[in-house]
Amino acid sequence: MASSLLSGLLALVRIKYVNYLFGAGAAQDAYRAAFTLPNLLNYFLIGGAASISLITILNRYREAGDEAGGDHALSVILNTMLVVLGSGVLLAEIFAPQYVWLANEGFRNEPIRAALCTSLTRLILPAQLFFFIGSVMSSRLQVRKIFLYQAFTPLIYNGGIILGALFLHTRLGIYSLAVGVLAGVILGSALLNSLGAFRTGFRYRPILGFRDPAFHEWLKLSLPLMIGVSLVMFDGIFLNYFASIAKGGITLIGNAKDLFNAPFNVIGPAAGAASLPFFASLFQQRRAFDFSASVGRSVSRLFAVGMLVSAWMIALAPWLLDLFKGGKFNRADVASVTQLFQVLALTLAFWAVQGIYARAFYAASNTHTPAIAGTLITILSIPMYWALFNARGLIGLAIASDVGIIIQTATLAVLLHRKRLVSLLHLEYPELARALAAALIAFVAAHSATLALTHILPTLTGHTADLLTITAGTLAWAIATLLMLLLLRSRLPARILRRKAA
Repeated sequence: MASSLLSGLLALVRIKYVNYLFGAGAAQDAYRAAFTLPNLLNYFLIGGAASISLITILNRYREAGDEAGGDHALSVILNTMLVVLGSGVLLAEIFAPQYVWLANEGFRNEPIRAALCTSLTRLILPAQLFFFIGSVMSSRLQVRKIFLYQAFTPLIYNGGIILGALFLHTRLGIYSLAVGVLAGVILGSALLNSLGAFRTGFRYRPILGFRDPAFHEWLKLSLPLMIGVSLVMFDGIFLNYFASIAKGGITLIGNAKDLFNAPFNVIGPAAGAASLPFFASLFQQRRAFDFSASVGRSVSRLFAVGMLVSAWMIALAPWLLDLFKGGKFNRADVASVTQLFQVLALTLAFWAVQGIYARAFYAASNTHTPAIAGTLITILSIPMYWALFNARGLIGLAIASDVGIIIQTATLAVLLHRKRLVSLLHLEYPELARALAAALIAFVAAHSATLALTHILPTLTGHTADLLTITAGTLAWAIATLLMLLLLRSRLPARILRRKAA
């Protein structure tokens, strides 16, 4: 989580600089849309994250003391899937123009924007090979509870994009960002995690094995993830498809999602990545009650923190987002992103905990249930995105995203309960109620503090005013949050302090 915090801050620098250079226009629209085909290729060929299924397999070998068997399994899966993924990258390179035409309705009548998106897509596609290598290698590290190498991966990735823009934008324009993406994935994901795996004693074997039992086991676990779809993945695709109709639309809603993801990436994926090996270990030890209680406890705490952070984000959104104004990113762009950001921020807690629920299924070696459920939810959500976009424009898309993730999270929770894997009774409902009350009071306190400061210092403008207002609002939010949690006798502050002391 410390690494995620630093990465989140670096991502904010990246967003600010990219917006400053390119603004909300055709170039950045094309760049953001260029990620959809590479991400889809990754999702359908390796199930989104290769380490999800591999951690379960490698954990079993480690529990049995068979390190050689684990190395064999990792090697054969890595080599065999590189052949498959490489073939997929080649086909995607060939058919990139057709995909861009299908996936972005607004590009169909703009051949220049479509051509730019196609070129950027082709440049970013090979990065998936290196991302896959990094995911496989990191699975060996995660099984050993080593998260240091994985922690630096997003830092190097964001750094690559920033440095690419800094040194190459005058010569390459928007292509400088794609070059930075490729460099960041090669160095941060593939090279760094491979170095960590080899330092733990990994013995790589250059073998292929489409018929190897280890590959068959991995494929059996991963296949539902490959053929099933999830709204977590397709939410971005739906947003891009409709937003592409308005010039700058992809950039505006993409910025709102990116800025929303900054705090989410600190409390969500970090907790999810760290939890999966522990959940898998408990399940394989047949400690069913401990497994259910651990998942319920993790979800409760993460949801509580998510509600508190949402209150801070919504209250301070106008001043937080104003910090990104500058260069080609003007006041009107900031105002549009602020509205979208506030709508999306309502569901931060749901985005955070859905990853925990999904990993509970993966830890139990059940990948088909979330895959089937995700596919049905995604298909049924398409009319909702269409209707809300036509009724409310970009704001409608943000609302559709909120409704979709609530349905996705609730469905996973109910299915885990019905499968008798994670009981809904293990959620800490009193703590959630206390956190909700604290979040509401903290929102009022932060909002009141910002309004008061604005009236006291009406002549102060610019980023200095923004920073002072954010500081005052944050202090009011923090004090109100702590006082309310203590007044309501919440155990959350003591738990956080106990973790820090440990």
